[in-house]
Amino acid sequence: MVQIPTELQVRPGVEADLEALTDIYNHYVRETVLTFDTVAFTPEERLPWLRSHPEDGPHRLLVALDPGTRQNAPHVLGYATSSPYRPKAAYSTSVEVSVYCAPGATGRGVGTLLYRTLFEALADEDLHRAYAAIALPNEPSVRLHEAFGFRLVGTYGEVGRKLGRYLDVSWYEMPLLSRTAPSASPDPSRSRR
Repeated sequence: MVQIPTELQVRPGVEADLEALTDIYNHYVRETVLTFDTVAFTPEERLPWLRSHPEDGPHRLLVALDPGTRQNAPHVLGYATSSPYRPKAAYSTSVEVSVYCAPGATGRGVGTLLYRTLFEALADEDLHRAYAAIALPNEPSVRLHEAFGFRLVGTYGEVGRKLGRYLDVSWYEMPLLSRTAPSASPDPSRSRR
């Protein structure tokens, strides 16, 4: 089992984090197939993304900080987000989640800490399901999501092309345990025989 460092802090992402967050994401854009973006971003281009994740509500951005590691300033080791699953109103109780760790911070429990904190915060929101898209192969991400109770619901074969090859994407789903959401009304058509 991965040991989560106790000195790490998790807090909402703020504009002062933007450069570090952009650097982390751009690593995955340039070096991996884990995101389907193919062109690196500037911090200014990522600002609307950051601002679309307020400190509270269902769409959040949390960052993991290792205090005092760079010139006695906190260093961003990774981030997790919950974002709208789809734009239509009936999808409002579902979110798409993701987690990205800085190079060198993977396998240290940073992603686990971020997701644990994110899902705890989301329990106070009117949410029902979380979805995650995982570009394959990515066994560490599959293990992380399964550890939180995500289950595979399907795989799109060769849905994208990056770095000269076609890629599959698996979709995972997890029920969210909301402390505030009303219970869904039963579907009357299901009880008819």
